[in-house]
Amino acid sequence: MTDSSPDHAEHHTLPEPLPRPALWTGLYTGSLLVIVMFGALVAANRLPWLDNRALERNAASYGLFVIFMLIPIVRFLRQPFQMFSSAMIGWVMFVVAYDLAGFYFHNLFQVLRTPFEALIEGAIIYGVLAAGSWVAGMVLQWRHHPIAPRRRRASHPAPHHR
Repeated sequence: MTDSSPDHAEHHTLPEPLPRPALWTGLYTGSLLVIVMFGALVAANRLPWLDNRALERNAASYGLFVIFMLIPIVRFLRQPFQMFSSAMIGWVMFVVAYDLAGFYFHNLFQVLRTPFEALIEGAIIYGVLAAGSWVAGMVLQWRHHPIAPRRRRASHPAPHHR
């Protein structure tokens, strides 16, 4: 005989919700930035046949880097908090990989910038863009819904003059 009381009923587990899109976008962006960075470092330091095309090589690397940096901005253009958090997840991944690359490429930080400087630079760039997105959103909302002054309720009645 089976017991069908609620205590012994089978519990159906609901599927776990997927993580936030900002997290996934940040991880995706960070991975792409790391791939571009390592590709650029290998191309600049280990492929001597590209030395006579240094300008083109560097332009391609910078172009890809900027395009991949724009992913969180384009994805969360109207959501500044998600934009900044997603971008910083990706940027921190890049900075950690950049710091690790400094162990292998010994003069990397003397030629470019330190990992701390790169972290601050990315935080400022993404912070300004997120703040700009927030302000632009407020201005657009203001244009569609004008701000009307609220009337204050008087705490005491105004004196009547005869």
